[in-house]
Amino acid sequence: MLLHDKLKSYEIILASASPRRRELLRASCIEYRLAEKFECDENYPSTLPTEDVAAYLSALKSHAYPATLTTNQILITADTTVVLGNKVLGKPHSAQEACAMLAELSGKEHSVVTGVTLRTTERERTFSARSRVRFAELSEEQIAYYVEHYKPMDKAGAYGIQEWIGYIGIESIEGSFFNVMGLPVQRLCRELEAFIEAWPECHLG
Repeated sequence: MLLHDKLKSYEIILASASPRRRELLRASCIEYRLAEKFECDENYPSTLPTEDVAAYLSALKSHAYPATLTTNQILITADTTVVLGNKVLGKPHSAQEACAMLAELSGKEHSVVTGVTLRTTERERTFSARSRVRFAELSEEQIAYYVEHYKPMDKAGAYGIQEWIGYIGIESIEGSFFNVMGLPVQRLCRELEAFIEAWPECHLG
């Protein structure tokens, strides 16, 4: 039986403001309900290893979800970080900051880590996926054009791989392309299948 058929007994709730995650989940034939927006203080300990930040934040978002889950609901939260060396590049607050981030990424390899948390009334599973991305050398003109026309202030590391900058600037990628977009869908599907198989049938009510 296909995963989307197995999930018909459950209500999937996606708590994410990212249109890319919504698109990727929909393209995977997973039916879901979008959660209403809620506040979450996305701070993390300064001593936390950079590779663990995305998983930590996805779990933080899950527990900030204000509604009480029912027995057949599965909540999905996620967070994506761009890691350059020992530095986490978040979402830029201005065009100037976006340009500065892209200048830092230019000509270098960085990691994109997406953390995902699955949670029910009684169970929780957090995992993360990592992809390695290498940018070619970007000119100031290319960076300025991208930031002006695509306004990537809602994207970690100030870029979307599926946009113009990805076509002209990405030299190579190791790992999931969709992970760089914001959701490692193949890993998510595998984790979801294992998650529901380990869930006693009595919880379906």
